[in-house]
Amino acid sequence: MRDAAELPHPAASTPEAVARFTRHAGVRVPLVCGPMYPCSNPELVAAVSAAGGLGIVQPISLTFVHGWELRAGLRHIAALSGGAPIGFNALIEASSSAYQRRMTQWIDIALEEGVRFFLTSLGNPRWVCERVHAVGGVVYHDVTERKWALKGRDGGVDGLVAVNREAGGHAGSRTPQALLDEIADLGLPVVAAGGVGDAAGFRALLEMGYAAVQLGTRFIATTECTADTRYKQAIVAASADDVVLTERLTGVPVAVLRTPYVERLGTRVGPLARRLFRGRRTKHWIRTWYALKSLRALKRSSIEGASSDYWQAGRSVAAIHDIRRAADIVTEFAAAVPLAQ
Repeated sequence: MRDAAELPHPAASTPEAVARFTRHAGVRVPLVCGPMYPCSNPELVAAVSAAGGLGIVQPISLTFVHGWELRAGLRHIAALSGGAPIGFNALIEASSSAYQRRMTQWIDIALEEGVRFFLTSLGNPRWVCERVHAVGGVVYHDVTERKWALKGRDGGVDGLVAVNREAGGHAGSRTPQALLDEIADLGLPVVAAGGVGDAAGFRALLEMGYAAVQLGTRFIATTECTADTRYKQAIVAASADDVVLTERLTGVPVAVLRTPYVERLGTRVGPLARRLFRGRRTKHWIRTWYALKSLRALKRSSIEGASSDYWQAGRSVAAIHDIRRAADIVTEFAAAVPLAQ
């Protein structure tokens, strides 16, 4: 599936860059509904794919939050979407051997169920590429700066998802333009992630040279997303200044909406936790502890409406003014794709 030598530099010609991504993903619209814990419910993933974009399955969300055995969940999404292409998110940092075994099994199941687009996060994607390329699939890799993009390229990925500083969740530190400039010479199609809430922003990033755009926050504020209604309404009401970074979810900064709960709890971890995060032998343990703690809090707040309002969101909230059908968003954004001259 690797064809970097045959195609132009991704920033050299927007239509060709877009065509490269849509060919990889098997979709009509260069628009991705990014994987979100806990918001990637089957109905949302299916709706985006059925409309011509690419919905990404977040397997921990699918199984832990929404209660589906993985294979059954993938088949349910396929039925809802009419068999439209979907993607699969693989968080591959080897925090434990048990987790890696589980992720390996999940990837194999996804491949058996016909998934051919994989998005890897953290870790070295080489072993995922070997599995996926063997059956004709493609792998894109989340990056926030050049050193991770180089690791992804050297691991054999087919494309990159560039997470910029406007993103929700684990945001990067670069602007969309700076991040693209930093990695555009690697010969891989680059998907922008972060900061887009409307069609004008979507078109601007494609014209900048990105091959596609990944959205998260905009798709939370949809009728298909099963997140708590208060979460959706908070996104609609928020401005960019209402997005803050907290270390209290995973130990590293995560972009969330400022809520009374966030203000009460604070946004910084304590000195002991900070030391544990820096330790070579302790960082995986403390990450796992924070992750499990935050998973429970996010599940309660976003799905059950509990008081622990950790609502992840990006600065794209400034351009989101309503709760809409996912298909309507895809259709509107499709009309904004720049056409070849």
